[in-house]
Amino acid sequence: MSLSRYILKRVLVTIPVLFGVSAITFSFIHIAPGDPVDMIAGFGDVDEEVLDGIREDYNLHLPLWEQYLLWLQDALLLDFGESPITGRDVGASIAARLPHTILLGVSAWVLALGIGIPTGIIAAVKQGETADEVSRIAALAGIATPNFWLGLVLLWIFSVHFGWFSVIPPDAPLLSFSTLWFMILPTITLGTASAALITRLMRSSMLQELNKDYVRTARAKGLRERTVILKHVLRNSLIAVVTVAGLQIAFLIDGAVVVEEVFAWPGMGRLLVGAIFERDFPIIQAGVLLIAVTIIVANLIVDIIYSYLDPRIRY
Repeated sequence: MSLSRYILKRVLVTIPVLFGVSAITFSFIHIAPGDPVDMIAGFGDVDEEVLDGIREDYNLHLPLWEQYLLWLQDALLLDFGESPITGRDVGASIAARLPHTILLGVSAWVLALGIGIPTGIIAAVKQGETADEVSRIAALAGIATPNFWLGLVLLWIFSVHFGWFSVIPPDAPLLSFSTLWFMILPTITLGTASAALITRLMRSSMLQELNKDYVRTARAKGLRERTVILKHVLRNSLIAVVTVAGLQIAFLIDGAVVVEEVFAWPGMGRLLVGAIFERDFPIIQAGVLLIAVTIIVANLIVDIIYSYLDPRIRY
């Protein structure tokens, strides 16, 4: 199967998945205990006429399937309505927070790849030596360390004790020096576990490839070890790493919810946590749908890259 046909097939498979995710996301508020109308009205002693007005405003008087179709129609146009708590447009609220989460997630992802891949290569090439042992211990520690604990420890050491970083984000543009400087600790906190996982995976994948016949043949031909590693072994070893690195996007998005709370970072995670406490269901639905779509698209991109690196999976 050609690459273009494989991509088309994967996109067609993704479409019903997206609809399924949207239906589940929409159902959240109806599965949760309590009446959404009471949530909007604030559980107070409210006249029935006011409650009826709320139902009509949010289409809650319609059958569930009609509510879903109307919500889906608006969602496809990126119209998620207004927050009943703040009165602000939900799309505008998300758009204001999304760049912060994207910047944090991308920074952590780049950090994870920048540390994990070269460290994994070195550990495999230096198998059994000190560098390998140190990388294995560091990777195990990185995987086992909870995000929130690491964030609090970094804050206490570098912000409270040394005073090198602010405890709260500076009131400055997102791409300013002060904001990027503040992001160092959240980025390390969010990217540590991913870097550790990629290191372990890269090491094991490299070791498998180094023991194969084509590597022995390349060495027997007199190729330099650097050429064997970088030109022949690295590409085959990256297949598994690319898959996990893509799926790490989902991990980073989930982890960002906790990290943003620890560092008071004004991203999607903090918006969602606040919306959950206030039962602001339009923001919850829009935020969860956005995260789910991001994960599905990331998986699709990973599959496409995987099929490019290893054409056998197209068949």
